[in-house]
Amino acid sequence: MLTGKTALVTGAGGGIGREIAARLKAAGANVAICGRDAQKLRRAAETVGGALTLPGDLLDVEYAQSCVDRTVEAFGGLDILVNNAGITLAKPFEETTLEEFERVMNTNVRAPFVLSRRALPHLRRTRGRVINIASVVAHKGYPLQSVYAASKHALLGLSKSLANEVYQDGVRVHVISPGGVYTDMVRLSRPDLSPDGLIVAGEVADAVMFLLSLDKNAVVDEICLHRQGKAPFA
Repeated sequence: MLTGKTALVTGAGGGIGREIAARLKAAGANVAICGRDAQKLRRAAETVGGALTLPGDLLDVEYAQSCVDRTVEAFGGLDILVNNAGITLAKPFEETTLEEFERVMNTNVRAPFVLSRRALPHLRRTRGRVINIASVVAHKGYPLQSVYAASKHALLGLSKSLANEVYQDGVRVHVISPGGVYTDMVRLSRPDLSPDGLIVAGEVADAVMFLLSLDKNAVVDEICLHRQGKAPFA
């Protein structure tokens, strides 16, 4: 399905990113993965079945740009950029510091902006894809999640505008907005949630592969995933 294609996946040391990278690799793509923890990234590369590892912190703009550059240097081009890396924050609005606000926004919004901007010349050549992993909070505001919600609202808005700028160039921009996914980040930020009924990381990867499978005339702009315990269309 993706033989000869090249994908760059951020936040791929575990959880959703690792699952996405594994599916892309299994479909025949060359895969590069980014993450802050070099050891986790090496283990993920082994699980994936081989990947170019690019450890570093996406808060560093030069590093983020180099992820695109090094992927293109290694594989000769870029077809798929998956902006998956993100952090959350569960805290009362009035107790949230400016430093925390900036860290969440820079990780969840600025990094995808920097990566996508660097990747676009390559994606235009390959008529490639950008897939941004947002969240249900891009559509809803939950208590104690004002900054996280703001960042995902911003990522959704960025995605909508970018999609309309580049679709005539053959570049597609998609968003996946999942609800609660059973990952380390959710376990730490929402210890009140039971893993029973939560979305599993592989189901988000399924959504990525579905988007990539539509390579003729049909286009899906956004996929919203909710856990089975949530009321439909709520």
